[in-house]
Amino acid sequence: MRALALAARQLRRDLASGDIRILLAALVLAVVAVTAVGFVTDRAARALAIEANRLLGGDAVLRGDAPITGPLREAARAPGLRHADTVGLDTMIRVGEGEAAQLKLGELRALGAGFPLRGSFRIAGADGIERDATGVPAPGTLWMGRAGAETLGAGIGDEVGIGESRLRLAAIVVQEPDAALDYFNVAPRVFLNLDDLGATGLVQEGSRIRYRLVVAGDAAAVDRFTSAARDGLQRGQRLETAADARPEVRSALDRAGRFLGLAALVSVVLAAVAVAMAARRHSARHLQGAAVMRCLGASQRTLVVIHVGELMLLGLLACAVGIAIAYGLQWAIGAWLAGLLGIGIPPAGPLPALQGMGVGMVVLLAFAAPPVLALRRVPALRVLRRDLDATEPSAWLVALAGLGGMAALLWWQAGSATLGLAMLAGIAVTLLVLATLAWLLILVVRRLRTRLRGSLRYGLANVSRRAGTSIAQVSALGLGLMALLLLTFVRTDLLDRWRVSLAEDAPNRFVINVQQEQMPGVRALLAEQGLGEPVLYPMVRGRLATRNGEAVDTADIAASADDAEDGRRAQRRAEREFNLSTTSVLGDDNRVTAGRFWGAAPLAATELSVEEGFAESLGWQLGDRIAFDIAGRRMEGTVTSLRSVDWESFKPNFFVLASPGALDSYPASWITAVGVPRGDTAFTRALVGKYPNVSVIDVDAVLDQVRATADQVSTVVEVVFWFALAAGVLVLLAAISASQDERLLEGGVMRVLGASRWQLRLAQASEFAAIGLISGVVAAIAASVLAGVIAKRVFDLPWQPDLAMVAIGAAVGVAAALVAGLFATRRVLDAPPAVTLRELQG
Repeated sequence: MRALALAARQLRRDLASGDIRILLAALVLAVVAVTAVGFVTDRAARALAIEANRLLGGDAVLRGDAPITGPLREAARAPGLRHADTVGLDTMIRVGEGEAAQLKLGELRALGAGFPLRGSFRIAGADGIERDATGVPAPGTLWMGRAGAETLGAGIGDEVGIGESRLRLAAIVVQEPDAALDYFNVAPRVFLNLDDLGATGLVQEGSRIRYRLVVAGDAAAVDRFTSAARDGLQRGQRLETAADARPEVRSALDRAGRFLGLAALVSVVLAAVAVAMAARRHSARHLQGAAVMRCLGASQRTLVVIHVGELMLLGLLACAVGIAIAYGLQWAIGAWLAGLLGIGIPPAGPLPALQGMGVGMVVLLAFAAPPVLALRRVPALRVLRRDLDATEPSAWLVALAGLGGMAALLWWQAGSATLGLAMLAGIAVTLLVLATLAWLLILVVRRLRTRLRGSLRYGLANVSRRAGTSIAQVSALGLGLMALLLLTFVRTDLLDRWRVSLAEDAPNRFVINVQQEQMPGVRALLAEQGLGEPVLYPMVRGRLATRNGEAVDTADIAASADDAEDGRRAQRRAEREFNLSTTSVLGDDNRVTAGRFWGAAPLAATELSVEEGFAESLGWQLGDRIAFDIAGRRMEGTVTSLRSVDWESFKPNFFVLASPGALDSYPASWITAVGVPRGDTAFTRALVGKYPNVSVIDVDAVLDQVRATADQVSTVVEVVFWFALAAGVLVLLAAISASQDERLLEGGVMRVLGASRWQLRLAQASEFAAIGLISGVVAAIAASVLAGVIAKRVFDLPWQPDLAMVAIGAAVGVAAALVAGLFATRRVLDAPPAVTLRELQG
């Protein structure tokens, strides 16, 4: 207990004298960087999840082919939840009277009070002004989708016949909450009040009605509901969450989540760099005091308890201060982000605070404990001979244990095995290269030192004179710069990708149900409209039948998945009917990742090309024989290639492609996508007027939702990036400042001997320029290579090496090292030499 009291007293003394402030500042900055980024990413991820749920109209949707009652209905009434009902069915929609009446099969959706629970309907009234709806259609009225109104020639105020009811058209729906989930539902869509459904007479025995129970609330309550719903699902029921969104939306959210994880990962690396450098200075400053205590009879155990105890107390203090600062920062950033995005930002959970404390203590153990443990072996003779340093073999075991803990933290923080492995391998290789080049620099400087003159000779001599310090400085600075440049490169690739994929000229009309004999006429009409030469793809509906001659067991597919949610998604894919197509040439939004894709030459047997994620979920491999049931006939082919598909291209894409000729004998319709000016109805009228069976799907609303999601995600990515960058700069500054005592001492001596401020500045600049050059160049190259690996393997982004970015990154690295180094050693020029020497030698 006495030793612990001495540890607390020594901590107070070191804080008062300033000896430990740099280590405290480095630890606080490390905890702030990790915790604040964690808080911001946690809140941003929650906010984006809520925004993604707008695509559902709620946080979770339970679908069924019968009214949803019993325990699941009771679960939706739990505290913390709101719920609403919708009912959907297919029916004939009639506009007008007599022979002039327009009739078309459409989809009716009856909306209960409170729907949607997330998001809103965007509607336009008689004045044509778009606005957000404040509720559901009033009794006796209905809303109609814009595409359906165009097809039926309906206008505001017209009476629309639905079953036995006549309802007045009160608004045109420009955008609906769940449009992005299934934009291939091409039927005209009408929306009415749930209370008006009974009067239509459409709810009869045998009617195919789709019931939806939508819930929303706080995350914990929604999780309890989804868990209960999954356990209690009955036949004909299905649970949907944002994970079931369109691939275009889901990929943007997934990539944003991975980037936020990468930002937090970079913060961990920067924290380790800062604490490692600060701990070296702390240990060096206590060597003399430990030697004095050895002379006075202190045992090695006493020294360990005092110094390690001081570290632990310091770690707890730094964690407490860092978490408090981080909480304040995330509160301010969250409020600003909520105003910028126009969405509510949920409060942060406790996990980032625990992560920050864990990172702070583990980093302290890994990088501060080894040099402090060496203090117990300081020889008493060190009081007289300062060249005697302590060594502690057991410190290596502590360091290895700490490094193992750091590796585990990195792996945990990454949230992805590929990202964690890439970061660990990148850090190890970068450190090895940096240390090797620093050692070679020292050898070269030692040989050239005699040929140099003036301040340049003195500055470069410092690099070789302090070999260990220089190697540590180059390694630490290079690793920190590599982490920051990596984040910069990936962020640039990510944002560029979203801007390209969601360009304003993306296809916004899907043309489907084109028959083979209509293809020449459709092509000619599209050319007349100035829409270019379209690519028409055949679409054949099929259902999975066998794999390698054995009937498909969907229960086995679900059981073989990594987790229950993936299993349920794979099971739905295997059970449902989906579209098959064929082509001889892949577009630029498809890339073969395994196997061989057929060409234009005829094939002796049917081959299949499968989207890689789809194949993985169903357990398909190259060489598998897959059979489909198409209208009672069997079509079988061999999987010869796997593809990655860019779902964000908004072009027709398919999970399964068959080789040319394989689908010729099966009934098919054709599909294409074109881009038309927003709001242009002439194209739709001309095409549907000539070919009434053809359907034109307007996906402008879907594109708006996807663009809005991508814009929000981009803003979050930018905020987290700049925050991590600012935290990284502060941490790097602390790391550089932590090893300046020797430079300050030598600078003080040089000032006493008559060196001018300019000479000292030039000497310091040459030293930091040499260190920064190696650090910056290696960091830029390593960051570029690692960014390529992460872009391809983690973010599934195309990547090309950018030499200009590497050069800019290297220049920025040199400048950062130079500016930070000169800033950290400015005191040698500003303070009187006597004060500097007294503080460092006292």
